[in-house]
Amino acid sequence: MAETVGDYVLRRLREWGVEQVFGYPGDGINGIVASFGKADNDPRFVQARHEEMAAFEAVGYSKFSGEIGVCLATSGPGAIHLLNGLYDAKLDHVPVVAIIGQTARSAMGGSYQQEVDLQALYKDVASEYLVEVNVAQQLPNALDRAIRTALAKRAPTAVIIPTDLQEAPYSPPSHEFKQVPSSTPGWPHPVTTPPDDELARAAEVLNSGEKLAILVGQGARNAAAEVRQLAELTGAGVAKALLGKDVLPDDLPYVTGAIGLLGTRPSYELMRDCDTLLIVGSNFPYSQFLPEFGKARGVQIDIDGSMIGMRYPTEVNLIGEAQGTLRALLPMIARREDRSWREKIEKNVSDWWKTVEQQAMLDAKPVNPMRIVHELSQRIPENAIVTADSGSSTNWYARNLRIRGRIRSSLSGTLATMGPGVPYAIGAKFAHPDRPVIALVGDGAMQMNGLAELITIARYQKLWPDPRMVVCVFHNNDLNQVTWELRAMSGSPKFEESQSLPEVSYADFARSLGFESVAVDDPGQLGPAWDRALSADKPAVLDIRCDPEVPPIPPHATFEQMKSAAEAVLKGDPNAWHLMVQGLKTKAEELMPSR
Repeated sequence: MAETVGDYVLRRLREWGVEQVFGYPGDGINGIVASFGKADNDPRFVQARHEEMAAFEAVGYSKFSGEIGVCLATSGPGAIHLLNGLYDAKLDHVPVVAIIGQTARSAMGGSYQQEVDLQALYKDVASEYLVEVNVAQQLPNALDRAIRTALAKRAPTAVIIPTDLQEAPYSPPSHEFKQVPSSTPGWPHPVTTPPDDELARAAEVLNSGEKLAILVGQGARNAAAEVRQLAELTGAGVAKALLGKDVLPDDLPYVTGAIGLLGTRPSYELMRDCDTLLIVGSNFPYSQFLPEFGKARGVQIDIDGSMIGMRYPTEVNLIGEAQGTLRALLPMIARREDRSWREKIEKNVSDWWKTVEQQAMLDAKPVNPMRIVHELSQRIPENAIVTADSGSSTNWYARNLRIRGRIRSSLSGTLATMGPGVPYAIGAKFAHPDRPVIALVGDGAMQMNGLAELITIARYQKLWPDPRMVVCVFHNNDLNQVTWELRAMSGSPKFEESQSLPEVSYADFARSLGFESVAVDDPGQLGPAWDRALSADKPAVLDIRCDPEVPPIPPHATFEQMKSAAEAVLKGDPNAWHLMVQGLKTKAEELMPSR
């Protein structure tokens, strides 16, 4: 039986080492779907409940495996649905390849069913590489280039294949005019380092400083050991952008935690008081949380020259891979003997963690959401993977979850879209089926798409040697982050019609799928609930009813923000008195000396 174009697509993916493709079927990809059947499902077709979820799963897989993520969708609506997940990949610099069906070539331009101008639709999200394959001979080069470009540029790319071509016989390109060959699959991982004179300039800046702050992002992940060595030499403190939360463990006394609106007070103080800033592998966009312009000298290390020097007026910009650049830089760095700056940082960090614990243990109605993550931090396995969604629960993930050991974590950092928490976890589980995975998700995101993806977890759980997949739902019946933004940024009270969520029992739904299900409405039940979920021999859902009026107040909240929130309450916000009491209690724990 002759090899078809669809057969060749899967063969080439296998040659690239692709083990699964996240997707949803449709007649625009029938030729490729049929090829999965002929190939004995190799690579594995992972059926999501929606194409957007397939794209998120590919992003999660890539983030946690370090390999290419692949998603597949039909023409028209399927291709449209992929977009949000692919934009998540684009903004977080994740290599994902989308393979998309299109109407038959004979029908193109005829306003045929599900015909959408995919070239126009995808030209932004797949701006690094977008190709429509119209003859079989294009395929090797098109597919290989899509994969290589995604890996090289850390970006989504897209290959469009009309449905009739998928079923046509495959023939390779010939050695003739206007045909383009390709080479053996594979992509070398380059290690680029700046020239010695630029490294020397950077060393001069860093050696001249007395109060060094280091900011790491996801680009520093492979350079964790080198960042630690540099911090020990210089006495620096290390703050983490949210996408770099898992770069260094939080049990290092000089690691100040997350930075920004969802960040910690020690990170805010580190940036406020430093005289020198080193940024490694981060494109953290909120410059107001970096040192005041002109107060600190700056050095930045990034592999992407187009993104460097954009967030702070840095004096020296080193274009290179983080680990190689730091290894070349370290011999030029002098050890700082005066440890007063480091001692101040470590005291701030120690006091902060005491404050966080005290805040988490405050009473609330019924459960303090901070305590949910605090109790997890006490018992999380050191090889766990944690995914977080977008919402008020992200605050507690950012501030309260203590990274240690080999824990990995991520979220939708730059797009900050709702909904990726559960599909990210699915992608993570396919990347590391032998590790426990925990998703921290608000009830808004669960109702948006998390409930449906529990079905996907139930379907594939038998493939995972470690069956632990815990979805923790922050159940407060409120689109809480936006509610707080209305109060703090607009001075507006909560608008019930837009913000309140209908009541759903997430535990009952999960139980119907055979999950370990625990409903929690008392803080004393939290620890045992986590213990039960983390020791279960199957996926689990924790349905935790938590207080929506525990405020995600930044430790560095401005007077105007506090004033706006107070004005919102005075305008008739529901549960106004309870809101005021919780806010005062939480802020008091931060301002009072640690007990």
